[in-house]
Amino acid sequence: MEKKPFSMQVDMEDFIPEEKAYMVNMRPASTFFKDGIRRLKKNKVAVVSFFIIVVITLAAIFIPMFWPYSYDQMLGMVPGQPVDNSFLNLAPFEYGKSEIARMEAGETIVPHIFGTDNQGRDYFIRVIYGTRISLAVGFFASIIVLIIGLTVGSVSGYVGGKVDLVIMRIVDMIYSLPDMLMVILLASVLKQVLETSLEGTALEKIGSNIISLFIVFGVLYWVSMARLIRGQILSLKQQEYVLAAKAAGAKGGRIILKHLIPNCFSVIIISTALQIPSAIFTESYLSFLGLGVNAPMPSLGSLASEALNGVTSYPYRLIIPAIVISLIVLSLNLFGDGLRDAFDPKLNV
Repeated sequence: MEKKPFSMQVDMEDFIPEEKAYMVNMRPASTFFKDGIRRLKKNKVAVVSFFIIVVITLAAIFIPMFWPYSYDQMLGMVPGQPVDNSFLNLAPFEYGKSEIARMEAGETIVPHIFGTDNQGRDYFIRVIYGTRISLAVGFFASIIVLIIGLTVGSVSGYVGGKVDLVIMRIVDMIYSLPDMLMVILLASVLKQVLETSLEGTALEKIGSNIISLFIVFGVLYWVSMARLIRGQILSLKQQEYVLAAKAAGAKGGRIILKHLIPNCFSVIIISTALQIPSAIFTESYLSFLGLGVNAPMPSLGSLASEALNGVTSYPYRLIIPAIVISLIVLSLNLFGDGLRDAFDPKLNV
């Protein structure tokens, strides 16, 4: 109310204690997620890494939509016409003979930014498709690892007892296996098995090698996630809100889904973010060994493997996919470290 002049009305704001005024001026309420995002924005390296990942992902998705060349298009081979060898092994920004003639006639030709390979295929679009495949494999493999590790770890930590003992011994056995050797052996065996069983099915287009990669990740790479989730569940299941949920008659599945897993989000986010570069690197070296995607579909690892044949004459064909792999893995690792620094409560005490 507006105070009138010469009025004897008492202004109650003059009687607010200092502590009360301090409480009134406190910052608005926030959440754990908002605080984590605020801390993440202050990490310049993590923010730059995030934008690099976004730019690379958007390029891998949208560039093939309007690029005039396809990843498997052999430019020197036209049905009904003799083979034009001038398209083979073009250097960056060079053109074939027929393209030069079309440019002289006034037609606009999109340049071959990275040149062409030994079969006359545009190398730039192959690198873009290879980036798309590597990112897709890394993302979906991490989702598989997250689902398996989250399920096994939460059940093991909450149930405990003999169930926890059996699951942890299985985890220890998988940990004792040599990773590289088991990945190569499983990929080789599954490749032979799936080639015959996928014929005539909807999964045939995806390819046996990609499916074998997902199976390898699902078999071997969930153990770290399971251990982390189990440790978090063991520390959280003795909290008062869990005991209150039990006293209210909530079942174990509801307690895990509604109370325990939401309080493990920081560990889940960090572990998943750090798992993606590991999956991309694994796919790359398997493709480098010939156990990755099926030809002619490229991946960054298969492009580097193909470039070895002409590394002395065309070293840029090896350098380009190597730089892209390094940039993706480094950006994801730095972004994952930023997430850990922002969302791990133990680092923000």
